[in-house]
Amino acid sequence: MPKPLRVVFAGTPPFAAAHLEAVLSSHHDVVAVYTQPDRPAGRGKQLTASAVKQVALSHSLPVLQPASLKTQDEVAVLAELEADLLIVVAYGLILPLPILALPKQGCINVHASLLPRWRGAAPIHRAIESGDTETGVTIMQMDPGLDTGDMLMTAKMPIEPSHTTGSLTYDLQRLGAETLVSALNLLDSLQSTAVAQPSEGVTYAHKITKDEAMIDWAEPAEVIARKVRAFNPAPVCFTSLDGQRIKLWEAVADTSDDSGDSGLSAPPGTILSSDKTGLKVQTGAGAVTITRLQLPNKKPMSIADIINGQQISFSRGSCFEHKST
Repeated sequence: MPKPLRVVFAGTPPFAAAHLEAVLSSHHDVVAVYTQPDRPAGRGKQLTASAVKQVALSHSLPVLQPASLKTQDEVAVLAELEADLLIVVAYGLILPLPILALPKQGCINVHASLLPRWRGAAPIHRAIESGDTETGVTIMQMDPGLDTGDMLMTAKMPIEPSHTTGSLTYDLQRLGAETLVSALNLLDSLQSTAVAQPSEGVTYAHKITKDEAMIDWAEPAEVIARKVRAFNPAPVCFTSLDGQRIKLWEAVADTSDDSGDSGLSAPPGTILSSDKTGLKVQTGAGAVTITRLQLPNKKPMSIADIINGQQISFSRGSCFEHKST
C-alpha cells in the first residue's frame, strides 16, 4: 500500500462529487475541499450548495468557496494546507500558475474524454453529438493551458447508441472515480512516465448554448437523433408546431428509403405519421421517430401517453417550424 497523500479536492457538480466520494473511501487523506460559491437554484431560486459541498460537509471537511483563485490571499490559504496534491474535477474556476505550483506533486485533473480529443467545457455532449463510438477519462498533470497537460492514465469505454449525455455522464463518473484512485496509488510512477498529448487529433468541446438546441429539420436524421441524445438532460432540443414550443427528449433515426408515401416529396419537418409507437418526421435525409417529448407547461411524456390523453393533435402533413439561417 503506497503512503497516504495529503489531498485537497476541487470540484462542483455531481460528476465531481462521485470522485470526491471515491477518494474519501481510499486511504488517502482529504484535508480540504474547494467548490463554487452557493448558487440560486430551483423554482424558489434559493441559494443551494453544490454536490461537492454537500459531500464535504457530510464528512465534516473544511469547505472553501472563493470567487477567484487569482489573489495572493487565496494562494496563501492553499499554501497553509501543505497539500501533496490538488485534485481538480469539473471545478469551474481557472487555476493560475501560483496555485498550480503550490502542491508538492502539483495538480491533477480528471477530464471526461480521451485527450487530446474534446478539450474544453462539454466533452460528453460533443462526443455524442459528433457520433463518436468510444470515449473515456484522462487523468492529466495540469499546466496553464486548456486541458493540455501531460497524461498520467486513461481509461476507455464504448458510447452506446442508447447513451444520452445524462447516462454517459453517470457511466463516466464511475469510470473516472475508479481510475482516479488507481492513479493516486501509482502517482510517483505515473508522474515519472507521464506522456505528452499528441499534436494530432486535437478537438475542442465548446460550451453548449441554448440556441444550438433548436432543431434544424434540414439536417440528416442521424445528426438530429444524436443531437437529441447529446442535449438530454440539458439544454434539451426543441422545435415549434403551431406556435407551441416542444422539447424533444427521445428520438431515433430511420435512414431507410421508406419514409412513407409522401416522404420523398415532403419538406423537412413534415409529420409523416403519428401513432403510439412514435411521431415520424421527415428530415433532410431520412426520418426521425420521436418517442418522448414535452409540451408547454407539461412534464416529459411518451408519444403514447400524449395520444391517449389527446393533449395535442399531430396530424399527418403538419410541419414543424424551420430553424432560420
